[in-house]
Amino acid sequence: MAILAFVMFVGPAAAQQAQEPAPEAQVAVNPQDPYENWNRKVYRFNDTIDRWALKPVAQTYRTFTPDFIDRAITNFFNNLSEVRNFTNSILQLKGESAVVAAGRFTYNTVFGLGGLIDVATAFDLPERPEDFGQTLGYWGAGSGPYLMLPFLGPSSPRHLSGLGADGFVFPSLWDEIDSPENYYARALQIVDKRADLIPAEGFISGDIYIFVRNAFLQRREFLINDGKVTRDPFASDNDEDLMLDDF
Repeated sequence: MAILAFVMFVGPAAAQQAQEPAPEAQVAVNPQDPYENWNRKVYRFNDTIDRWALKPVAQTYRTFTPDFIDRAITNFFNNLSEVRNFTNSILQLKGESAVVAAGRFTYNTVFGLGGLIDVATAFDLPERPEDFGQTLGYWGAGSGPYLMLPFLGPSSPRHLSGLGADGFVFPSLWDEIDSPENYYARALQIVDKRADLIPAEGFISGDIYIFVRNAFLQRREFLINDGKVTRDPFASDNDEDLMLDDF
C-alpha cells in the first residue's frame, strides 16, 4: 500500500517551472524540513518519473475510461481500505468510526455490487479515513522531519511507519488477491488515483515543492485531528493554505 503515497503526493508535470532554492547557506533551515536540499533532489527525481511514465498513462486512462467506470474503480479500491479504517479506529478507541467503517464495507459490498457503488455515503455514512500513522499520532508519537522519499513521495518517520504497518502487519483484503492479479490490481489502483489527481493540478502555483510539502503536512494534521486543524503546520511559509481532499 505504501506505493500509493507516491501517486498521491508526487508533483505534476509543471514541476520544471518551480523556483530553484537559493544556495543552502542563504536559506534558514525550516525545522519541519531540515533535509530540504536532499528532499528537493528526490522530488525532482519523482517528478521526472511522473512526467515521463505515470502521468501519460493516467491521461490516456482518463481519456478513454467512461466516468461511471472510473468512479466504480475508485469506489472498489476505497471499499478495500475500510478494513484498514476499521482496524485503526479500534486502535484509536474510536468506536463510532469503527462502526462506520464496518457499516460502509457491509453496505457497499452487499448492496454496492462488491464495492463498485458507494451506497454507504447515500445512507449518510461518509468515509472516515484512518491509518496507522494517524494511530501513532493519536497516542502521542511525533511526526518527525518531513521526508521526500524516492517513488513513495512525501512522508515522515511516523507516516512511513504507518504505511509499513498497514501494508505488511495488519490484515488486509489485498492478502486475499493472488499473484499476479494482485500486481495488476495495484497498477490499476495507482493509475486510477493519478488520473483522479489531474484536475487538482490547476490549483498548484508558486514553488511546487513547497506547495506539495504544505498540502501533505496540512492533510496529515487534518486527519490526525479528525478535521480540526489546531495548528497551521506551515503558516510561517506565508504560502498557499489549501486543503485538497485528494491530498
